[in-house]
Formats: sequence, C-alpha cells, structure tokens
Amino acid sequence: MPMFLAAVVLLIIRAGAELSLPSLMSDIVDYGIAQGGIESTVPSRLTPETFDLVYAELPEYLRHELTQGLDNISPELAQTMTHILAQLQADGAPITDNTHAVHLAKEFIRAEYERLGVDMAQHQLNYIFTTGGVMIVITLLAIAVAIGQGFLSSRIATGIARRLRKDIFDRVVSFTNTEYNNFSTASLITRSTNDVNQVQGLLAIAVRIVVFSPIMAVGGVLMVVGTDVSMAWIIALAVGLIVAFITIFIIIATPKFKIMQKLIDKVNLVTREGLTGIMVIRAFTAQTHEAQRFDVVNTDLKRTGLFLARLGALQMPIISLIMNFTTILIVWIGAASVDAGNLAVGSIMAFVQYTMFIVWSFLMMAMIIVMLPRAQVAANRIMEILATPHVVTDPDNPVEIPGQARNDISVEFKQVSFKYPGAEGYALSDISFKAQKGKMTAFVGSTGSGKTSLVNLIPRLYDATEGQVLVNGVDVKTAAQRDVRNVVGYVPQQAVLFSGTIETNIKYAGDNVDDAHMEKAAKVAQAHEFIQEREGGYKGDIARGGTNVSGGQRQRLAIARAIAKNPEIYIFDDSFSALDYKTDANLRAAITQEIGNATMLVVAQRIGTIKNADQIIVLDNGKIVGRGTHRELLKTCDVYKQIASSQLSEQELAKDLEGEVTS
Repeated sequence: MPMFLAAVVLLIIRAGAELSLPSLMSDIVDYGIAQGGIESTVPSRLTPETFDLVYAELPEYLRHELTQGLDNISPELAQTMTHILAQLQADGAPITDNTHAVHLAKEFIRAEYERLGVDMAQHQLNYIFTTGGVMIVITLLAIAVAIGQGFLSSRIATGIARRLRKDIFDRVVSFTNTEYNNFSTASLITRSTNDVNQVQGLLAIAVRIVVFSPIMAVGGVLMVVGTDVSMAWIIALAVGLIVAFITIFIIIATPKFKIMQKLIDKVNLVTREGLTGIMVIRAFTAQTHEAQRFDVVNTDLKRTGLFLARLGALQMPIISLIMNFTTILIVWIGAASVDAGNLAVGSIMAFVQYTMFIVWSFLMMAMIIVMLPRAQVAANRIMEILATPHVVTDPDNPVEIPGQARNDISVEFKQVSFKYPGAEGYALSDISFKAQKGKMTAFVGSTGSGKTSLVNLIPRLYDATEGQVLVNGVDVKTAAQRDVRNVVGYVPQQAVLFSGTIETNIKYAGDNVDDAHMEKAAKVAQAHEFIQEREGGYKGDIARGGTNVSGGQRQRLAIARAIAKNPEIYIFDDSFSALDYKTDANLRAAITQEIGNATMLVVAQRIGTIKNADQIIVLDNGKIVGRGTHRELLKTCDVYKQIASSQLSEQELAKDLEGEVTS
C-alpha cells in the first residue's frame, strides 16, 4: 500500500507537469513570437507623454491609483488601461471586440518600449528562452517522475505476481490427491506461469493508467474549457468513436482469449507427455504420430493467436486515423476563428494538444479494457486453484498423537469404507485390522483391489468415507495432518526424487538428519555401494525426477529417505518391485534388523517379498478375503493361493505348506 500511494503521488505530479506544457507552448507562440514577448496589456513603464494621455482618459477615482505606480494595479484599472491604449493605437479606427482591443494594446506597448529605448529583439528572446527554460525543467521533472513511477509500478506488479505464484504453489502442495486430480499438471504449470504473467502485465500498466489517465482526461477538459473555444463536440466525437471501436473489439476478442488459454494448456500437456514418454515414443517408432498430435494443438493455438494479433493490429491504425481526423477538424474549424481575430494560433495549438491528451487518456483506459478480458480469464483460472476447498482438513481442536502406540497397536482400521469423490462404488468396504508395533503387516491382491487406496488413508492423503483409521490409538481425522505424517515414513509406488544431490534427497526428511544418519539409512536401503561408485558420491547430482539413475536405484534412494526420517510407522507401497531378488532379500533383512521396533505396512506384488510378514491381508475388489501368515493363507485363501501359484514353483509351495518358509 505505501508503494501504491507513492506511485499515485508521482502520477499526480507527472500529470500536472505534462498538462502545463501546452499552455507554456501557447505562450511562446502567442506572446513570445507573435507579440514580441509582450504578455500583459499593462506596461511596466510609460513615457511622460503617454502617462499624461492615459491619466487624462482615466475616470477620477482611478487616477490616484495610477500615480502610485504600475505594479500590482487593480483589475479594473488594468482593463480600463487596455482599452485606452488600444484606442491610442487605433487612432480613431473602430475596435470590434475585447480580443481586438488586447491585440492593439500590445502593439502600442511594443512601440512604447521602443520609445523608452528597450531592445525589443532581445526582450523577445529573453521571454522565449525563459519560458522555454521553464518547459525544459518541467519536462525533466516529468521524465524523472515517470521513471520513478515506472519503477514503483513494476515493483508493485512483480510483488503481486510473486505473491500469487507463492499462494498457488502453497495451495497445490497442500492438495490431497482429490483436489490435485481436478487439474492436470500441464494446466497447473500454465496457471502458475502464463496466467500469472498475464495478471502481472495488466497490473504493471494499470497502476499507471488507472490513476494517470483520468487525471489527464479531466485536466485536459478543464484546460480546453479555459481556452474559451466552443469545439468540445469534436472531443466528444473522437472519444465516442474510440469507445465504440474498443467495445466491438472486446465483444469479438473475449471468447477467443478464453479459448487461447485452454489451447496453451493443451500445448503444455502434449509437450509434457512427449518429453516424459520419449523412450516409449522411440520404442514404438511413434515420432511421426506424436509430431502430428503436437502439430494439431499447435496449429489451433497459432490460428487463435493470429486472429487476436490481426485484430489487435487494427487498433493503432484506426485510433491514429481518428486522432488525425480530429486534429484536422480542430485546425479547420479553428482557422476561421484565427482569421477572424477571435483566437490566437498558440491557443489552437494548445487546444490540439489538450485534445490529444484527452483522446490518449481514453485510449489508454481502453487499452486496459482490451487487456482485461485475457487477464480476467487468467485471474479466474488462478482463483479456481486458490478457491478449491480442501477435502482433507485439520479439526479446530486437533488431538495430539502420542509418541508411542497404545497396547502395541500402531495402526488400526475399524470398519473402514472408502470411495473416491464422484465415484459410484466403494474402493474399500468394511476393512478392519490391527498392525502391531515391531511387526510387518503386508497387503497383497490383484491390480485394482484397493491396496494403495488403503495405505493412503493412513497419512490422510485421503480420508475414510466411513469408519475409523487409528494411529497410535487416535483417529487421524481428529488429528492435524502434520502430526499424522510426522510419525509416518511413506515410500510411494512411483519413487520420486528431486533435482539436487543424493545428499539433499536423503536428507529431505528434515534438518535433524546428519551425515552419519544419512549413510546408515543408505546402507540399510542397499544404496551405499552404488552411491560410492557414482561420481561425487553423496554429493553427486540427481536430475529432476531422478532420470539419471535406474529404477531400482530410485527406489533404494526413496527407501533411504524414509528410513532417514526414523518414523514410527513405515509404509512401503510396492516399493521393491524394481529390485532384483538378491537386493530385495538383503534390503528386507537389513530393515528387519535396523528398524525392528517400528511398524511396517508393505504393499507388494511379489509373494517372496512378504512371505515372512507377521500378518498378510489379502484384498479382492476392495474387501478383505484372507488374513494370516503365508502358510495359513496357502491353506485357507484361494485368492492368495492363486497369486502364490503364479509366482512360486510347486516345490516352493510344497515346502511353504510344510512350514519351511524361506526368504
């Protein structure tokens, strides 16, 4: 707000400076050039002969004032003297009006100064240079103020844009999967970059124009009225034509601006998909197909952009045409007044400039209106993000999660059912189980059986539709999201790494992770050896998304990141799928040894990964169809037995049924 107020003050100063320039220019033309530097109709000095003539013509009550000197005389005496001097210059010729009288009086004063020995050529130059010097000083002041105001406007616009980007990012980061799925990634990127830039561009201009243009328009009107020229209808005509043109432009352009922003989203989407899936595109020799797909959306964007560019290209020629015809009309009509002696040339020039100020002011405001549709579309798209309500919210009075599990039960589901927003059926139905501290609970089932949906309910990535999810005896809905997630170490299906180094990725868990703890976590995750082999070791670079490491290395680094957090509850959502069997077995053995007191919840496709779990829960179509150990489920659960039979040999199944479960 202080910067905005400062910008307003500077704009007012600038408007006042620019509005004074045409009047000074008129003085130079009318007084400095046309009248030899004679500005007033009251001379500063008189010859004795002229003084006697004027004194004789004055009424009795004004004579005494004349004898007191010609400085600071009353308006009545000044007007009376003007007519007396005009009559002396006319030498009996009729005086038609007041303008004629002023002109004759100044001619007499010029001759009077010459009789007094004044160098009139030098007097004229002094007046021109003095007035011109004032104009230069005012111009420099206007330039300095314009620079300062431009700086403040830019700071205001960029500051608001920075705040918008921050708010968008903070909002998106706080989204759960439900809110995030309402927007595509490409759209979120466009909204936080292109849309914010549109708003920033409007603000940078609007801060200047919204204040400056009205001042210039009102000031121009007042100055025009001061010239006593009855040509205001010309200004009204010019403004009316501009407003009509801009209105037509807005009606045509606004729908196209909305389409353009959506097309930018599409181009962003196709580009992102092409770059992300470049290996698949090459593998299937689909470069031509993807190029054609991109060309379609790119061509649509080009056509819309060209239409708006061509429409915008018409603005300046039409506006210039209106302004030039306005100037011609003013000069044409004003010339008659100049010829009749009712108006000076400088006044016509000032009138033209003030008219341009007024027209340009309306033009600038019209430009804001032209930019407004696209910026409004962008602002609405930004507000869609900021106004998206959170599905998962913290309670007003959150319950604190205790540091240790009650009765050794770390996680408990009580008749939990869940369905995704907008879905007709339930993804999970009547799920009940207990996960004990220091033990492993595994989840297995066919694709789409609800395994990931189940574990996502624990850190409140979604909230259960029905039932209760308890962490250390506390319903997660009654606790703050931060508190719930602080006790959980989560490794998602897709191992996500951030650009930076291996060290920054493992230490992502928090500032309390030191180098020793980081290396220990990497060793447990079976990542230490390959890290040491990489150039730079733990200081080695990681590209965005971890694209410069293999899938198995990404998974091990993601697991190391969760272990470095040292949480009470570990969730591994199919986090071992990219590991070879030996690394998988070594990793599980190290985890069991190092974090044996923590609760482990493991989602897996491999039976070998979960054979030694203390409790295996079998899901099918969102329901629990089996629960027990590996051996028990082979005997009692057909679904589990089918999954095991597809992965294990008959000999392995026979040994497992006999109780010789091997890792």
